Amino acid sequence: MAIVDIGSNSVRLVAYEGMTRAPTPIFNEKVLCGLGRSVTTTKRLRDDAVEKALRALARFRVLCGLMQVGSVHVLATAAARDAENGPDFLARAEAAIGHPIELISGSREAQLSALGVMSGFHDADGVVGDMGGGSLELIDVRGFELGKGVSLPLGGLALQDTTGGNIRKASKVVRDAFAGAEPLERLKGRTFYAVGGTWRALARLHMTQKGYPLHVMHGYTVAPRDVTDFAKIVERVDAETLESIEAVSAARRPLLGYGALLLEEIIRKGKPRKVVISAQGVREGLLYEKLSNEERRMDPLLSAARELNLLRSRAPMHGEELIGWTDKLVASLHLDETGEERRLRHAACLLADIGWRAHPDYRGEQGLNIIAHAAFVGVDHPGRAFLALSVFFRHVGLSVDDISPRIRELVTTRMIDRARILGGAMRVAYLVSAAMPGVLPRAPIAGHGGKLVLTLPGDLAALASDRLFNRVKQLARLVGREPVIQNGK
Repeated sequence: MAIVDIGSNSVRLVAYEGMTRAPTPIFNEKVLCGLGRSVTTTKRLRDDAVEKALRALARFRVLCGLMQVGSVHVLATAAARDAENGPDFLARAEAAIGHPIELISGSREAQLSALGVMSGFHDADGVVGDMGGGSLELIDVRGFELGKGVSLPLGGLALQDTTGGNIRKASKVVRDAFAGAEPLERLKGRTFYAVGGTWRALARLHMTQKGYPLHVMHGYTVAPRDVTDFAKIVERVDAETLESIEAVSAARRPLLGYGALLLEEIIRKGKPRKVVISAQGVREGLLYEKLSNEERRMDPLLSAARELNLLRSRAPMHGEELIGWTDKLVASLHLDETGEERRLRHAACLLADIGWRAHPDYRGEQGLNIIAHAAFVGVDHPGRAFLALSVFFRHVGLSVDDISPRIRELVTTRMIDRARILGGAMRVAYLVSAAMPGVLPRAPIAGHGGKLVLTLPGDLAALASDRLFNRVKQLARLVGREPVIQNGK
């Protein structure tokens, strides 16, 4: 299926593999048309922007045909909503794309943005802000509950038009508009989820300034003070002087200052605990809305990990069995494990064999790179690094000296320790089972007093070897036990 989003700044086509809890985009293209430019002051869509948008929609129609997309949903937002010639444009746009267009209200846009964040984060709790070209939507989200959303005329293009390109004037406009913004009153001490291309562009520049080790936008987290300091720089200087500005399209660069100003004012008024970038918004919210209640409540990380396990592992059922096998191991060792640590361990088990087709010397590196940069949602960057390290240890060995120091920056010492324990357990599991299903349930490993005991049934007793014992011994050292391999029934 595909979604076409006719926004105030860009017109975008995203085609997805299918309707799943963690949908994978198979094609993504945008055209910066600037439909919302000057709408605030002239109340009309500019002719050149309209023609550019219509050409993009005609192209998207052909692309959907080539991809044999079965279902196309088209949304239009603030620019078409606010312009006097919006109805005429929508009629021409429907003819160009060949599908009906849903003109969504500001409150509906806020709701879909929040659903997109709900889809992309595990147990989201905070306020979602979706900054487009024509408007800013704000809405509270707590788990599966949505608050009442508001839509404010504070998009980048709208602010630029209203203030004649004057950032100082824009500051007063924003403060006045925020005076009655109820969602910001409930933000203190919680998370602000930033949605929208301008904020993603700012985050990309911030990553570059810091030399951040992961180039993954979704889940990128910044402390409010750091955001405020960076925002002041962006507001003060010419955008062209910013480090790696070439990564931001020329059409979006003039809007960076307005995006920075909005973030600064949101932090000043709302006082969030942290700012998190969401790569998911209205489009993903629409997909999420179409799922059943049961599907919505599925864990997005585990759903994505299961799909990758199915596509890349030698025997997907082995990954499922590895979850149960390590569940019993952790319980027997009485390791204190939080709910978040448990779900990360389960995801790592599902991803443990995805690099098996690579050359043996590079399986650890490939597994790490795939996981570190995969289009996962429902996991923060430290969690992503934990998954990557667990699979890396499973292939390469348990020495921390082989870990990239940049990846180590993302995780705590506790997470490294847990990744080593899990990697060590996987090294035992794969040597015992040859990655085949039906073996691990019959060959448990567990702590018994001061011992770590791997039990092999009679028909598998011949698997005992010095190599296997050494792997059990490595794991036993990590958990403070004496290694034992024994025969079972």
